Amino acid sequence: MRLDLHIHTTASDGAWSPGQVVSEAVAAGLDVIAITDHDTVAGVATAQGRASKLSIQVIPGIEVSSTYGTTDVHVLGYFVDPRSAVLLEHGRVAGSRRAERMREMIERLDRMEVKISYGAVMDEAGPEGVVIGRPHLAKALVKAGYAQSVWDAFERLIGNESEAFVPTHLLEPAEAVNLVLEAGGIPLWAHPPGQLVDSLLPLLLEAGLRGLEVYRPRSKKTDVIRLESICKANGLLMSGGSDWHNPRSGRALGDFYVQGHEIEDLLHAGGL
Repeated sequence: MRLDLHIHTTASDGAWSPGQVVSEAVAAGLDVIAITDHDTVAGVATAQGRASKLSIQVIPGIEVSSTYGTTDVHVLGYFVDPRSAVLLEHGRVAGSRRAERMREMIERLDRMEVKISYGAVMDEAGPEGVVIGRPHLAKALVKAGYAQSVWDAFERLIGNESEAFVPTHLLEPAEAVNLVLEAGGIPLWAHPPGQLVDSLLPLLLEAGLRGLEVYRPRSKKTDVIRLESICKANGLLMSGGSDWHNPRSGRALGDFYVQGHEIEDLLHAGGL
């Protein structure tokens, strides 16, 4: 069984609609996927509806944004209730905060003599865009000629170390874990940065964290082994996914997947 449990759609900053993601996942030979858009479950119902007509299963998920100091910390929520009132309210608040953050970043870019409008960024988000993010800004910068590619835009203009960067500042990491739990889901730490694991993991475990995203496309073998060891030592669940956003990223949907036996404890915990 082939699974990819970290995929984004146009409900946040992905390139494909939820329905297209499901169709393309089937074509790529995936058996199970999780829709994990940033701070919204708006794409889940459409994806599950499409999947019901095809040979694939969609796990309802979300990737909740939080901030630890000046570092973004993302918490994946698997098997959440997409009708949960707390998730719907979080989506509303997150949409407003992300719009505010985008305006702040545009103002900072303007002071750097990089002239881009909020409307141009919204054009990149498209009519389905619920949660606006830096990938939309990066695309607008490329279209305006300020960057050669999305990667170049992040590298030179809007990355975490850039003058234009503004943290999202939605929740504390423990609050993100609690949100997933309140929505009936299983919280796992997404792409945990190696330098933060030792200091932040105890706080997240106290909040109710259930596991770590261990398997990722560009992970070094030593990092995977370390995360596997941490999970085994703490009785944590393991997950894996491509963090797929865009077919132009150099990696096709389905190129990366995990096998069912690698994450079977998580699947069992979710009732699969």
